[in-house]
Amino acid sequence: MKAQPGNTRRLLMPTILGAALGLAACAGQPTRDETQARVDAAKVTLDNFVRDPDMTWFRQHVGQARAVLISPQIVQAGFIVGGSGGSAVLIARRDNAWAGPAFYRIAAGSVGLQAGAQASEMVALVMTEKGLNSLLSTTFKLGADVSVAAGPVGAGTGAPLNADMLVYTRSKGLYGGLNLDGTVISVDDGRNHAYYGVGTTPVDILVTRSVSNPHGQTLARVASNAVSGDPGDQ
Repeated sequence: MKAQPGNTRRLLMPTILGAALGLAACAGQPTRDETQARVDAAKVTLDNFVRDPDMTWFRQHVGQARAVLISPQIVQAGFIVGGSGGSAVLIARRDNAWAGPAFYRIAAGSVGLQAGAQASEMVALVMTEKGLNSLLSTTFKLGADVSVAAGPVGAGTGAPLNADMLVYTRSKGLYGGLNLDGTVISVDDGRNHAYYGVGTTPVDILVTRSVSNPHGQTLARVASNAVSGDPGDQ
C-alpha cells in the first residue's frame, strides 16, 4: 500500500526532531568559557541587527519588548527531510533594566523540498507577558504555545503587534529563510549552571535576579543603547 503524504510526514517527524535535538546539543560538558563565547557571539548578532539600516522597526520597538531571544547560529541541513537546531540566550526587561542572559536550546523539524545546508542567525522580540512566561517554563513550542510572526523590516507599517513573539532571521546559503513555526525551545540547564556556577533557572536569572554574571552585561548594553537610539561603542 502506498503511504499517504500526511502519514509519511507524521512518521518522519520523530526522526526529524531527534536529529534537530542532536544539532542543538553540544558535545561534552559546557564550561564557563564556552558559555561566555556564546554570549559574546549573541552580542555580535544583536549589535548587527541594531545597526542594520533595514531594522528601523526593530530599533523603534525593542524598548517595548518584554525580552529578546538571540541565536547567533541555527543550523539547518537536509535533503527532502530537514532539521534545524541551535542555541540561544535570553535577556528580559523590567523597569527599563535588562537581566540575563539565560541559555536555551532550539530544535525544529521540517519536511519539504530542501537541499544543502544553511546557517541562520535569529533575534526574536518577546512582546507579551505570555511569551515571556513560556520562556520561563521548561519547554514550549512556537506557533502552538505562543503566537509567532515574522518581524517587519523597514518602517514595518501594519506590523502584527498582537503576536507574542516577532522573529527576525538572516540566512546565508541555499535557503531564502528559516521557518520557525513548530520550533521547540527548551531551557539549557547545563549552560545556565556553567555560566553562573550554581544550579539555576530562568526565573532566578530573569525575574528574581538572585544570580548574575557581570560579563553578561554586554548584551544588556546593546539592548539599552538600541532603546536610547544610540548604537554606542559596544
